[in-house]
Amino acid sequence: MFKILLNWYKRRFSDPNAVTLFLLLLTGFATIYFFGDLISPILVALVLAYLLDWPTQRLMRLGCSRTLSVSLVLLLFIGVMLLLLTGLLPSIVRQGVNLAREAPSMLGNLKIYMLRLPESYPDLMDVSLAETLLNTVQARFVKLGELIVSASVSSLINVVVVMVYLILVPLMVFFMLKDKAILLAGVYRFLPSNRALATQVWIEMNEQIVNYIRGKVIHILIVSLANYLVFSIMGIDYALLLGVGVGLSVLIPYVGAVMISVPVVIVGLFQWGVSPEFVYLLIAYLVVQALDANLLVPLLFSEAMNLHPIAIIIAVLVFGGLWGFWGVFFAIPLATLVKAVVNAWPGSSQKMERATKAGASKVAS
Repeated sequence: MFKILLNWYKRRFSDPNAVTLFLLLLTGFATIYFFGDLISPILVALVLAYLLDWPTQRLMRLGCSRTLSVSLVLLLFIGVMLLLLTGLLPSIVRQGVNLAREAPSMLGNLKIYMLRLPESYPDLMDVSLAETLLNTVQARFVKLGELIVSASVSSLINVVVVMVYLILVPLMVFFMLKDKAILLAGVYRFLPSNRALATQVWIEMNEQIVNYIRGKVIHILIVSLANYLVFSIMGIDYALLLGVGVGLSVLIPYVGAVMISVPVVIVGLFQWGVSPEFVYLLIAYLVVQALDANLLVPLLFSEAMNLHPIAIIIAVLVFGGLWGFWGVFFAIPLATLVKAVVNAWPGSSQKMERATKAGASKVAS
């Protein structure tokens, strides 16, 4: 057994470039796992820097200096965020508070409705099953209420931390965009010389991360707006809250759509009952979901579509369990990274040399 492992190690790690790539990946994973809370402002700044680098490059092509381009883009971004927060956040909070107040009434009506099911469908459901379902739903509501209360208390405690984020993150984004070349050169100085394979994987992943972050932001905005318009036209209560919730649910592939569908159905059922309006709501909601899955997602994430859905779900579960929100947010890029590393693992030195030359020419251009 030991001989088999030794032969496998020699075959896979005999090349110094492979060892360098493995050590860099191990260091990155360990840093995020053990120090994720400490470096979370840096992760937020990196995501925003990736997002704002594209308009910065466009302004520079129009003749603006890099400092002026970064300043204009960052000021515009901060202004848009302030408008969204002052215009939408109060309405979302107000609708959330109203929904929390009506939750006990919804639960009571749901309890009455479910207790009537055994009478209407005695062959399909008995009283004990209905009571079990009710107890489960009630326990979930209680747990959700506790989470909301704890989140509210913790948010009050962490007001100072939020204020620090509001100051530090924009500063880091500014300098990441302004001194991009200097920072990258500083990072390269600390990397080992045998980094041909790591450079190949980095060039591939860097482009995919840029496209993913930009596509994810566009995806959230389009899905939120589309569902808000549908909910408003249908006349459902809490249209803005539910629309934004559906938009944010795309952060969790597949699972998020199922989770957000539950409050949409409960609110519609509580407002209209089993009626034609409720059926029309479900049809419109399913149509939007189908357009999102079959049209919008392939357009925005063509690279991610090369991953099997099972691979994406496993990535969400594994990386989300390891790193929480950031693991879920970057689940698809991380799954793509694993795939890129597996595909790029050296089979011959000639293959690596060709990849290194191609990567160097692409960086130079």
